[in-house]
Amino acid sequence: MTEQTLLVGNLNEVAKKAAQWLINRKPIKSLIDWGISFSLWPPHFTTSCCGTEFGAFAAARFDAERYGMLPFSSARQSNILVIEGTLTRKMARAARIVYDQMPEPKFVIALGACILEGGIFWNSYNTVLPSDVGIPVDLYVPGCPIRPEAIARAVLTLQKKIRTQGAFNT
Repeated sequence: MTEQTLLVGNLNEVAKKAAQWLINRKPIKSLIDWGISFSLWPPHFTTSCCGTEFGAFAAARFDAERYGMLPFSSARQSNILVIEGTLTRKMARAARIVYDQMPEPKFVIALGACILEGGIFWNSYNTVLPSDVGIPVDLYVPGCPIRPEAIARAVLTLQKKIRTQGAFNT
C-alpha cells in the first residue's frame, strides 16, 4: 500500500485564509495600497460654498485627475467623501447615507472652517459636525475660503497616509 496525503476540512475556508495571507504579504499589499491611493473617486456631494473651490481644484488649472482623483456620479463606486463647508442637519442625513453606501476602504476629507467649528454659523441651531452624525474624518483642511492648493495638499497627504499605513488601517 502506498502512502497518500489525505486533506480534510472546508476547502472554501482554507482558500479564503490562503488568499488573505497572500494579500497581506509585503509586495502585494504595497501594490494594492499604491493603487488605492491613486484611485480616489469622490461622489458629487457639495454642501456649501467650499464646493466652488473644490470645483476649481477639479478644473484645468489644478487638474485633480493628475492626483488620481476623479469625481464620480455614484456613491457605490466612490471611496472618498469630501465634505465641503457647512453641514446642516438636513444635509447631514444625506451625507450619512452616502457614506454608508460607499464600499471599503473609504476616506473622508472635511474642508473649511465651517466643518471644523461652525465658521460664521458657529451658534446656529442648524449646523452639525461630521462626528455628530457618525462620519469619521481622516483629514481636516482649515480655511475660509479654502484654496485649491490646500485641497491638493490634503489629497497628497491622504495618499501618503494610505501608502504608509495601509488602505484598510487608516
